[in-house]
Amino acid sequence: MNLDTTAARAATAGAVALAALGSAAWVEHRARLAERRHHAPHRLMYVNGVRLHYQLVGEGPPVLLVHGNLVDGADFEASGLLDHLAMKHQVLVIDRPGYGHSDRPRDQPWTPAMQARLLHHAASTLGFQRMVVVGHSLGAQVALAMALQNPASVDGLVLVGGYYWPRLRLDRWLAMPAAMPVLGDVLRYTTSAWTARATLGSALRAMFHPHPVPRRFHELLPREMLLRPLQQRATAEDASHLVKQARALVNQYVALQTPVTLIAGRQDRIVSPKQTRWLHAGMPHSRLHLLDGMGHMAHYEPQAHEVIAAGVQRALAASNAAVVRPETTELPRRSSTSPLPRTPSVSPEPLPTGAR
Repeated sequence: MNLDTTAARAATAGAVALAALGSAAWVEHRARLAERRHHAPHRLMYVNGVRLHYQLVGEGPPVLLVHGNLVDGADFEASGLLDHLAMKHQVLVIDRPGYGHSDRPRDQPWTPAMQARLLHHAASTLGFQRMVVVGHSLGAQVALAMALQNPASVDGLVLVGGYYWPRLRLDRWLAMPAAMPVLGDVLRYTTSAWTARATLGSALRAMFHPHPVPRRFHELLPREMLLRPLQQRATAEDASHLVKQARALVNQYVALQTPVTLIAGRQDRIVSPKQTRWLHAGMPHSRLHLLDGMGHMAHYEPQAHEVIAAGVQRALAASNAAVVRPETTELPRRSSTSPLPRTPSVSPEPLPTGAR
């Protein structure tokens, strides 16, 4: 009996190991195939030994776009925001480390603050000495860190759907195993690889709620590129840093004097719009825009394009003014051709207890 049990266990372990090796080989094959089919469409540069993929378009005052989690810089192209801003500005989009065609070396923790230093160095190398930074989702944390680290280089911030105050998030805990060295690598080539494939569709639908996922998104951000182990590692690590980075930044918000425009979709299912309200309450000189009928990917809507562009123009006009007139505007859903309605300033919601 003991010999039979031992043999059965050994056979089971061997089968599991063989299945894991087969899964890993298949995942790696799919990743290499995706990278061959979807080669870097724009330019590559090396900053501090890190390969970064970037796109630089348009002419005019410089604007840096910083994308969120799961996606890469092509998100701004798919949304139409890149083309909209490039009509009046020189716009730089960089794939953050581990996304798209940028590398993510393992020699340091890629917190949003560390990414901010790298992207600022890259932008400076490309001639962006002063710029307005537009950040979406986790990219908003990177943008905030950049403004705090380099206030003389950032003329203003436009933040869309960001996470700013440390609150409990289930996805942070779910991401932690996949973000761990060694264990995360094993998971990304085995169980997590299959889980990601099964859940990617629902994740994208939640991001774009209340609208369907646009065809343009699938065209410019291919499914197999999003599912590569490198990009899944970047997504997991960034999710694990989210709350910790918010906790590190929260007491520094009051020091920001640069013009700040805050935007959130009222129907955001990924990051509660309360996060944006709380930041506005703690940053009185900021301007708040809550967009009705929009979710986490609000920057795909023409109305949001206009609000973002207005925020960029406001920052450039203020040019690091010491005092910016506070204003709160809550926007109902409208067509892309109707004028932006204006309402009187309203009192912000109280800050969450224990946030500071």
